[in-house]
Amino acid sequence: MKNNWSNSEAKKYVGKYKKLGYSRDMALRVYTTRLLGRNSELVLHGGGNTSVKTDIKDIDGNKYQVLCVKGSGWDMAEIEPEGLPAVKLQPLLALKNKKNLSDEDMVAYQKRNLINIKSPNPSVETFLHAFLPFKFVDHTHSDAIMNVTNRPNGLKFCKEIFGSKVSIVPYVMPGFDLAKKINEVYSNNPNINCLILLNHGIFTFANDAKKSYDLMIKYVSEAEKAIKKLKTKKIKQIKNYKTKFSPDEIAPILRGLLSENKDQKFIINYRTNRNLNYFINGKNIRNYSTKGTATPDHVIRVKPFPVIITPKKNSTIEEFKILAEKAFKDYRKKYIKYFNNNKKKVKEKKTMLDTSPRVILVQNVGLFSVGNNLNASKIAGDLTETNARVISSVEETSKYKFIPEKDQFDVEYWSLEQAKIKKAKKILEGNVVVITGSAGAIGLATYKLFKDYGAEVVLLDYDLKKIEKLKKKSKDLCLHCDVTNKYSINKAFKKICETYGGIDILISNAGTAIGGSIADVDDKILRKSFEENFFSHQNCASEAVKIMKKQNINGCLLFNISKQSVNPGKNFGPYGLPKSALLSLCKQYAVDYGSYGIRSNGVNADRIRSGLLNPNMIKSRAKAREVSADEYMKGNLLLNEVKAEDVAKAFFHLAVSKKTTGAVLTVDGGNIAASLR
Repeated sequence: MKNNWSNSEAKKYVGKYKKLGYSRDMALRVYTTRLLGRNSELVLHGGGNTSVKTDIKDIDGNKYQVLCVKGSGWDMAEIEPEGLPAVKLQPLLALKNKKNLSDEDMVAYQKRNLINIKSPNPSVETFLHAFLPFKFVDHTHSDAIMNVTNRPNGLKFCKEIFGSKVSIVPYVMPGFDLAKKINEVYSNNPNINCLILLNHGIFTFANDAKKSYDLMIKYVSEAEKAIKKLKTKKIKQIKNYKTKFSPDEIAPILRGLLSENKDQKFIINYRTNRNLNYFINGKNIRNYSTKGTATPDHVIRVKPFPVIITPKKNSTIEEFKILAEKAFKDYRKKYIKYFNNNKKKVKEKKTMLDTSPRVILVQNVGLFSVGNNLNASKIAGDLTETNARVISSVEETSKYKFIPEKDQFDVEYWSLEQAKIKKAKKILEGNVVVITGSAGAIGLATYKLFKDYGAEVVLLDYDLKKIEKLKKKSKDLCLHCDVTNKYSINKAFKKICETYGGIDILISNAGTAIGGSIADVDDKILRKSFEENFFSHQNCASEAVKIMKKQNINGCLLFNISKQSVNPGKNFGPYGLPKSALLSLCKQYAVDYGSYGIRSNGVNADRIRSGLLNPNMIKSRAKAREVSADEYMKGNLLLNEVKAEDVAKAFFHLAVSKKTTGAVLTVDGGNIAASLR
């Protein structure tokens, strides 16, 4: 493994953080923590932790010895001093001889001794860091270390690899018990500078930041070299064959099967690559993939085992659906059995988590990772890639062996681990929302509001420049799409299904404002307006409904219709006529697909400043009505201009009104002529 330490970079960190009021110790701690955190073969998504022992002045003016240890929720790759909360060291050391300490008391005691009570919770391994009498302590879940420990002869193999400066420690669940065990091990051999925790990870320590980091790279490299010397035998593969479906076609089926009820929504993310395929397409996949994860804390995000589906050669999507339904049914039974068997072995009463898998392996297709949101789904995918890499490597030289099922259960149902991923659920979390015409004023206002409520939002727009601009500002999926072109729509929706698994809410917002006297308007202009203001909505809704039916977990179509559909304006027929047809389309979808749990509603907005109703258009419409521009914009019963944010709120209201369909909500400040019965 490459050693990425740089003297010049270290000096920069010291200089930077000195100006911000931090010590050299803290600056170097931040630097080496980031070096470790940015190496995916050492640390992934919250795994691992680091610490430094130093002095800090408290509010009382006195200096205290403290342990600055990685705090909960902080990513080592981007850590700042705030992510290393300072805990008074002496109170921690005072518990060295305490026999037992509950998790609740441990967390409370650590928090009580924080210098700043507003700091994040210190790591569950705080006591372990405290009990090691070194200034710098580094801990990672190195792939190579997992490789040499997660095998039947792991203990013996480690003893052959590492010298007298390394102690090998049998698996103990993280927390106070592990800290006590490490204190015992170190007391028996104070000459060590490294601990290999079987089936868990590696600790290195020194009184110098560089030395502790160098030791990590040294021992991981020794593990890598030992693995390379072993005789390898490739994992036997199933035959490579093709199916009559693509990943984007089966993703909505899988997404629907994940839901135990129609209000439960998950995001699934598809990926495939050579290493994953090698793991997934192994003949013995049902054996080695169900023995556990690479390191215990992965289990909280990927569960103890995946669901595995093996389609037949040239199988159709209908055949796949039947196969998948059975696989999910069997998985849920297996998970319930796993829970019932292990809950009897623990003292505390446990409530079963949902029985849905977090990893779906489809042979000859790829990996579908699962999460409550896209980020969680991608994390599950990243961890699965690590697990696949480690397990495959071990299987080539031995047989994969992990901690007993009961120990995995303890971690999965450990309240301190669950706290890492449990957050207050927002009302639209797990929902995939697609907005057309997203780069306009209404589209952007709707995007912001739906994101605030936890939705995964996909932005579609015809304007390539605007989409490229959005990509630079947003982490969400932004796609160039011509909604009048079915090929363009199919391409976009395929990408959406591969990224999120499907669609829950379509906000069909795109359109153009075309004016003219109806008797004089050219047929080409009128047909163009129908393409952009009617058929574009039909194109998107048709594709969305196909996906929603596959998911079978309800769905919602929301159309931006316009008050023109019921209250036409003078010289605005080319725009109003397709909008009248769109109103009928909205109701037709409600009639035809209500039995599938798919709702269809519309918003009739009027006079919203946007790319569609621009200053020139406002002047033109005001002139047609023989009023000033300001009077035109406030020409409603409330005498108040309606804004894009108001339309967004109407879309949101309709999206969460689960028993409303075939409805049209007016957002125009009051216009009796445009009101519906």
